[in-house]
Order: sequence, then C-alpha cells, then structure tokens
Amino acid sequence: MPQSVFNRDEEVAPLSDSTPESPTPLTAAIDTLYRDHHHWLFAWLRKKLNCQHQAADVTHDTFARILSLSHFPCMQEPRAYLVTTAKRLLIDQSRRQRIEQAYLAELARAAETMDGFPSAESIASAIQILDRISQALAGLGEKPRQAFLLHYLDGLTHAAIAAELDVSDRMVRKYLVQALLHCHQFHASS
Repeated sequence: MPQSVFNRDEEVAPLSDSTPESPTPLTAAIDTLYRDHHHWLFAWLRKKLNCQHQAADVTHDTFARILSLSHFPCMQEPRAYLVTTAKRLLIDQSRRQRIEQAYLAELARAAETMDGFPSAESIASAIQILDRISQALAGLGEKPRQAFLLHYLDGLTHAAIAAELDVSDRMVRKYLVQALLHCHQFHASS
C-alpha cells in the first residue's frame, strides 16, 4: 500500500468531491483500503462472530460507515481503524438487541394484564424510538444521563433525583437542561 495515502500530514479532501470520470487521490485511497483490507476484515469478523453471514454484513456496514464520512480519515493503521469501526457497529447492534429484548419482555408481561396487544408496527416504532434515545444519551455524561432517565422514565421529582445523585436541586435542573440540549443537538445533526 502506498504510504502517502494514509499520511497524517497530507491534506484530505471531502468524500463528495470525487467524480466518476477522473479518479481522485481520495477515490484511489478508498479503493486501496477496500481492496487491501476487505478480505482480512471479513476473515477476522468471521472468526470472531463464528458466522459468515453476520461477518459479511458487518464488513459491508464497516465500509459503508467509512464511505458515509464527510472526510476520509488519515490512517496510520488502517486495520486498527477498521476493527474499531466494526467493533462499534457490533456494540450498536448489541445495544439495539438488548433494547428490543427488554421491550419485548416488558410487552409480554404487560400482555398478561392488558386486553389489547400492540401491533407489530407499534412495537417496531417503539424500538426505533428507544434506540434513538439510547444513541442520543450515549454521548452524555453519567450524571446528566441518570438525571434524564430518573426524571423522564421513572418520573422522579427534582428533589428525589437530587437525593439519589447526591447533588442539589439546582444541579438536577442543570443536568436536565444539559440532557435536553444534547438530545436536541443529536436530533438536529441526524
């Protein structure tokens, strides 16, 4: 692999500047990354996941995530970058599965006491909403996240949250404002 493609000092162009007629250094860098490391990443994931279909999906999603970036990252260690990206995708997938399983378990418990049961569309919509909330809260500090969850999911008052987190009522209000602003910014950026 040419060293200059992943040189940290080299200026990197936005991904949207490439044209199909004339390959740019950026297009060449992406092509080289894919050709040089696709098979290796697939083999690594197949061994780790013990499933070639899931490995193929995660490999595809890894390169799709890199292609979706607004700027191609400068890479000293492309395999380490690919592994980190793939691991993050696996963590996201695992988090979605845990949310889905918890929601379905709660629905099963609620179904025993309810006359009606939500439709498949309602279930899928709720899982998507919970996943988006989980993604938004993932970038938030621990105490603001706890304050948000205690207030909006558990319904605790500011005083109860302050006692739980061992902070003042005023700090709870600051945490909640911080969490809401963070969620708003997350929503605006996606």
